[in-house]
Amino acid sequence: MAKRSTKASGPGEQGWQAQKSAATRDQILGAAVRCIVELGYSRTTTMKIAERAGLSRGATLHHFPSKLDIIRAAVDYLHEKRLRAFRNSVTSIPEGTDRIKAATEAYWQHATHPIFVAFFELSVAARTDKELEAILRPAQTAFDEEWYKTAQELFPEWQSDKEAFDLALSLVQHLMEGIAVSYMTHPRQHNLDRLREYLEDRLRELAPEEIR
Repeated sequence: MAKRSTKASGPGEQGWQAQKSAATRDQILGAAVRCIVELGYSRTTTMKIAERAGLSRGATLHHFPSKLDIIRAAVDYLHEKRLRAFRNSVTSIPEGTDRIKAATEAYWQHATHPIFVAFFELSVAARTDKELEAILRPAQTAFDEEWYKTAQELFPEWQSDKEAFDLALSLVQHLMEGIAVSYMTHPRQHNLDRLREYLEDRLRELAPEEIR
């Protein structure tokens, strides 16, 4: 009897398959984010995600059995990108730069990025969707913690007055995000330069002398 030829897949082939699978997952998650930004959470379906990813619905469901599975993975995907982008924008501020101006600019860039738009859309939907809220809450908490830690590193002199420091961070976060949301929901001209100058003036009033 002739010997049956058995050709086991080697580590190279297995590695290639893993890379292909990871690339397909990223393709699906990127498509999911685009759907959330362009269509909103409620109109985002597995079919729409598959279409934007250039895959069949079956291929999409092979990697993620349900829309909620896709959203859960998409939140992690968004969270990593959001943290990396924000961290890079702050840590790349050149030495000797006006740090208050640079920090507000960095947060504004964050708040107007499509990643923030996707998070905002999910946050609104999570208000009445407990499953989504449970998925989103840890990512938002982690971002807030990283934002606080990064600001502490950027302004070490300010740590002697925690109350003023915390108030300054709240002003930046809520004003910048509020303006960004206003842009999204009611597109119109804002005098952004004037608003930012006003915010920076208030921050300088709160900041220690060496930062002003």
